Amino acid sequence: MVGKLLRSLRQYKKETVLTLVFIIGEVIMEVIIPFITSDMVNNIKNGANMGDILKTGGLMVVAAVFSLACGALAGNYAAKASAGFAGNLRSDLFAKVQSFSFSNIDKFSTSSLVTRMTTDVTNVQNSYMMIIRTAVRSPLMLVFAIVMASVMGGPLALTFAVIVPVLVFGLFLIGKTAMPAFRAVFRKYDKLNESIEENVRGMRVVKGFAREDYESGKLKTASENIRVDFTKAERIVGLNGPLMEVCMYFNTAFVLYVGAKLVVSSRGTIIDIGQISAMLTYGVMVLMSLMMISMVYVMITMSVESMKRIVEVIDEKPSISNPENPVMNVRDGGIEFSNVAFKYSDKALRNALYDINLHITSGMTVGILGGTGSSKTTLIQLISRLYDVTEGSVCVGGVDVRDYDIKTLRDAVSVVLQKNELFSGTIAENLRWGNSNATDEELADACRTAQADEFIRSFPDGYDTHIEQGGTNVSGGQKQRLCIARALLKHPTVLILDDSTSAVDTRTDALIRKGFRENIPDTTKIIIAQRIASVQDADMIVIMNNGHIEGTGTHEELLKSSQIYRETYEDQTKGDGSNE
Repeated sequence: MVGKLLRSLRQYKKETVLTLVFIIGEVIMEVIIPFITSDMVNNIKNGANMGDILKTGGLMVVAAVFSLACGALAGNYAAKASAGFAGNLRSDLFAKVQSFSFSNIDKFSTSSLVTRMTTDVTNVQNSYMMIIRTAVRSPLMLVFAIVMASVMGGPLALTFAVIVPVLVFGLFLIGKTAMPAFRAVFRKYDKLNESIEENVRGMRVVKGFAREDYESGKLKTASENIRVDFTKAERIVGLNGPLMEVCMYFNTAFVLYVGAKLVVSSRGTIIDIGQISAMLTYGVMVLMSLMMISMVYVMITMSVESMKRIVEVIDEKPSISNPENPVMNVRDGGIEFSNVAFKYSDKALRNALYDINLHITSGMTVGILGGTGSSKTTLIQLISRLYDVTEGSVCVGGVDVRDYDIKTLRDAVSVVLQKNELFSGTIAENLRWGNSNATDEELADACRTAQADEFIRSFPDGYDTHIEQGGTNVSGGQKQRLCIARALLKHPTVLILDDSTSAVDTRTDALIRKGFRENIPDTTKIIIAQRIASVQDADMIVIMNNGHIEGTGTHEELLKSSQIYRETYEDQTKGDGSNE
């Protein structure tokens, strides 16, 4: 797990190594300073001259400055290494998510992926900084301080035989007790983010149903659950301080009491005042080192859960990938479904599609009708290989879609999905998602075909009008037309509209279809619609029912052969008549 994460370190390995080098220098100087101090105290006691004192003091200053410089440099390089590591890790995670197929994305909620790329990466970043600094510094300080204390303090070093085991056991017990609460917190972050995301995305619905209080309650509950677990964990971790103080008081009392007796009894031959001073300093170093080690333990344990969640995304293998020798050209827009069956997961009890056989000639206009849940959208998603078939094959241009280069296929098969999104930026910037090199005239041509040019030019800034995130400052019909124009700019071989004119009036719908006939006659056009009027003039209409093709034919043919189509047509025409 750790090895997989460290692959994201890349160009920041140098900063990591330099951090370790400067930390070692800092620790060595910090351990030497009490030794020098002890020597100075003893010299003063023994009546040393001012020159010797200044010399020793100067040496102490040099050691302190060197320690300070090493500490500052270690902190600087540690910050660069940890921040760079986190940046690379977020980029790697985002790139991995971008490679996912829809089936992969279905395994993770949006809020969960957001949490992994934000909170979890931040936890790993903090842990990494603590590891390369504190997790290296504290053990070194602990070992060096105990060695120096044993050399200088003699019998006084026995204090460590008592306080070190007590502190180690206590800190371990505290960390072990706090960990379940910390783990629970990170699992609950997903629910909190999910609540926030849903509320912001569906703000208009929330306000429309006057459910602000209900949504606020959901958020408050999720936030309260996190607060309770965090409070519990922090309350336990807070015992570190009192335990540390008890051990420090014991060490101070022991060193002063035993040291004073030894100084008096031996007249400074076994232990002198300088050694007592050094032992007090080394005692603080040992205790602080153990305390920091415990904090490292807590932080690492907390981040292990985050590491697992990140690695879970990294280890996820895209269910759709390029073949070894992909086909790089789509010959035409002919489409062939041969004995196709599909289900969303191996655990699914039934197929979403079954026994699908369908032939579409290049350049045809095909309408797809069916009730909610008839798998119309699922059918067209197989064409651009957003999902792979479970059985059978789907061919575009006479080639199995699984044999194409994915980018080549999706450039040729342009899909305007039900939930197509606009992104923050200008209208022109959004349109150029379809073709980054499109000229202003090409933008206008595509928009005229999609019946979007007129309303765009009605805006004060025209094509430079800023679109808010999600396209919240344009109407549903305007958003659909912009998405259609964006798809047209790809100059697709196959154009698929998944109920993408549902928010426009029948006149505009008819004009869009007229634009298709006149401007892209050679492009295969597949239109999923709820209104028969939207597909009535199609070359072929496909009737879907419960994941199966119920019938195919022209409008006239289906009126005679398909009961579903005939009843739908009669219901819709009666409705039109009653509204007039």
